[in-house]
Amino acid sequence: MRLVDPAAAKRVAVLSDIHGNAWALAAVLADVDRRGADLVYDLGDTLYGPLDPAWTFRMLIDRDVIGVLGNEDRLLLDPPADAATRPALRHALAALDDVALEWLGARPAVRREGELLLCHGSPRRDTEYLLERVEAGAIVLRSRDEIAVLLGEGTAPMVLCGHSHVPRVVSLDDGRVVVNAGSVGLPAYDDDYPPHAMEAGSPHARYALLERGASGWSVLHVAVPYECDTAARTAERVGRPDWARWLRTGRAAWPAATRGGEHG
Repeated sequence: MRLVDPAAAKRVAVLSDIHGNAWALAAVLADVDRRGADLVYDLGDTLYGPLDPAWTFRMLIDRDVIGVLGNEDRLLLDPPADAATRPALRHALAALDDVALEWLGARPAVRREGELLLCHGSPRRDTEYLLERVEAGAIVLRSRDEIAVLLGEGTAPMVLCGHSHVPRVVSLDDGRVVVNAGSVGLPAYDDDYPPHAMEAGSPHARYALLERGASGWSVLHVAVPYECDTAARTAERVGRPDWARWLRTGRAAWPAATRGGEHG
């Protein structure tokens, strides 16, 4: 049970796209503790990946971390017919027990916590980039009007999202602020639906720290170093050398050959 009411929280840590990277998560949680966050939220794509989803789950449940469901978490709950041919999915399914999957399945797609709205992609679709669009392979920041349309009416003053793995803060004309927390566990990836790449540029584990002040919420994007080579070697053993490259460098290789869109 949480000891802090969301409406009273002064400092909030926002995590997203952990992708089973327990080494990155451990480093982030240590940094969160050092900075004294009252609450920790997770925006999904939490356990899917060729790393250590079971350890990731144990750390999150021990901390009573509140979260929402990501699009690649849904693959764990309803695996596609070709799951056995997908190394990351096969590995994660083998590592997770029924307790972990039940915990994951109990998460909503969207969650309101006081002044904060939590979602993975956008409030309407977990596969939708809220702050970016893809144009001929390039990543373009959406206009404020576009973002407002995707958000719709009735959302919170502060909207928290992930999915693109790129840390951002965007203000809208009506005063709402949208924060992408970046990715704890996967700093880059290639995708081919449509073809594009997302890159943070370094292997750091990233999260956002929100602090409530007299003028509203301030946002600090934090990049935490960790033993990324351990995670990369694990991905290589599972059969995902592309993941290993992303983890070590924070860079993607697109437009070179990708893995059929399965970045997770």
